[in-house]
Amino acid sequence: MGLFSFIKEAGEKLFGGKDAEAATLNNPAATEELNAKAAKAIETYIASQNLGASNVQVAFDGAQGKVTVKGTAPTQSAKEKITLCCGNVANVTSVDNQMDVTNPEPEAQYHDVVRGDTLSAIAKKFYGDANKYPQIFEANKPMLTHPDKIYPGQKLRIPPV
Repeated sequence: MGLFSFIKEAGEKLFGGKDAEAATLNNPAATEELNAKAAKAIETYIASQNLGASNVQVAFDGAQGKVTVKGTAPTQSAKEKITLCCGNVANVTSVDNQMDVTNPEPEAQYHDVVRGDTLSAIAKKFYGDANKYPQIFEANKPMLTHPDKIYPGQKLRIPPV
């Protein structure tokens, strides 16, 4: 699946962000503790999405903004959603998803949301039909709670037709 890039300033604010960065710069000994707290916050967020993954382990490197996630996902879709859970978090710039998949299936494509994007426009771009936006919405649930609530910098799964 590889390493996925994300926009550092975009996403859920699960942990201290700027305070964590400042504390790390002023107290290198605090780095490990802050990284562990951030990793735990991301693990908790993944668990709250009820994606059916087991043995999820998250590591966060605040200096690089990198999340590494391991465990077992029931489907490729769940694995990809976990990548998005990790990456669509403020201060995360990349995700290395090393999870195993119980039931492999084809990988999805991804789209980085830009200003002015709508799910309909994204569906038109990828599927040639704006009315297929519900497929994209469903593919990104539960991270998306409403089809109109996407934001610039967010990365979305675009499943195969």
